[in-house]
Amino acid sequence: MSAESPKNGSKAPEKDLLSYRSEFPILDRTTYLISNSLGAMPRGVYDALKGYADTWATRGVRSWQERWWMLAAEVGDEIGLLMNAPKDSVSTHQNVTTCQQVVASCFDFSGKRNKIVYDDLNFPSVMYFWEAQQRNGARVHMVKTDDGIHVPTERLLDAIDETTLLVPISHVIFRSSYINGANAIIEKAHKVGALVVLDTFQSLGTVPVDVQALNVDFTCGGVLKWLCGGPGVAYLYVRPDLAKKLEPKFTGWFAHADSMAFAVGPTTYADTAYRFMNGTTHIPALEACRPGLKILNEVGIERIREKSKRQVAYLISLADKHGWRVNTPRDPEKRGGTVSIDMPDSYEVSQELLKREILIDWRPKAGVRFAPHFYNTDQEIETAINAVEEILSERSVLAK
Repeated sequence: MSAESPKNGSKAPEKDLLSYRSEFPILDRTTYLISNSLGAMPRGVYDALKGYADTWATRGVRSWQERWWMLAAEVGDEIGLLMNAPKDSVSTHQNVTTCQQVVASCFDFSGKRNKIVYDDLNFPSVMYFWEAQQRNGARVHMVKTDDGIHVPTERLLDAIDETTLLVPISHVIFRSSYINGANAIIEKAHKVGALVVLDTFQSLGTVPVDVQALNVDFTCGGVLKWLCGGPGVAYLYVRPDLAKKLEPKFTGWFAHADSMAFAVGPTTYADTAYRFMNGTTHIPALEACRPGLKILNEVGIERIREKSKRQVAYLISLADKHGWRVNTPRDPEKRGGTVSIDMPDSYEVSQELLKREILIDWRPKAGVRFAPHFYNTDQEIETAINAVEEILSERSVLAK
């Protein structure tokens, strides 16, 4: 089965998606199946960064007033379009750990409601951050999983009680691509007065996200993976009715209601998304991420999801054919855009694939992660799996 002749009457939409391949130069020379780690760079980034340099070179300090000052808000709104966030509800930061710090700084962990609940499949950087908050009085409750693939939702819900303050969870698990039960978790958290921090780094761009429908309190993630935006830009959505009640202690002059007043003493918080910002913004990275966001908004997440589910199923069927272990959920409605395959000698296989310009990655307790995006063909999937078969055959011969 090829992307040019898909089932279920999706031929025209998928061929249209493949028309974007020319926008991503690396696709001409590699088999690029690693968008869950770093999305392919859009050709438009060259012009975006040249535009940044030209603006700085010709306008100098005037660049701030004429373009740079509001760039963080503009990019925040462009990201917000992808998750149905209201205008001016998304701030931009350097990385997700910084977003978690901004959220944490809004709260006091000295009272009875100081419990932090998440599972052991959460992304390690997030866990490291919240574990460190125990020194500030937070009580961390980490729910253990059974198979390293699925989050035990009921066990997680049981851990959320009247003493819980925050529930920082991944929407899609990075190791297994399992889609967490966000609706149920948010509902339980709100029932007992807790708040949810939903990390959509591995979902936004390949799995539909609607922050208003979810009624989630905080949503964070970054643009460098499925959004093809490169490193240096993360996003933080805060539910608008909640935002105006919060005063982050991790703050700075961009968060001030009148930054250019250079007032002395305590801050006066902005009423916009800038309320959750801090120091001077990262202009080059903001400029670089816009071409990818433009393309994703043009393509549409629903279309990407339809193709993703089909290609992920195809990958799983090929792995099954070879008898390789699949560390990703079988239910298409419970998995994101990545397939983790643990074939024999998976780490060594991953290194050999990279030498062959087949770009994937390897993670402990997962295996080789394959992540096709909207610009990938079925032929590229077949090329990668055939290469794995060849590498294993060669290793078998050498072992004799």
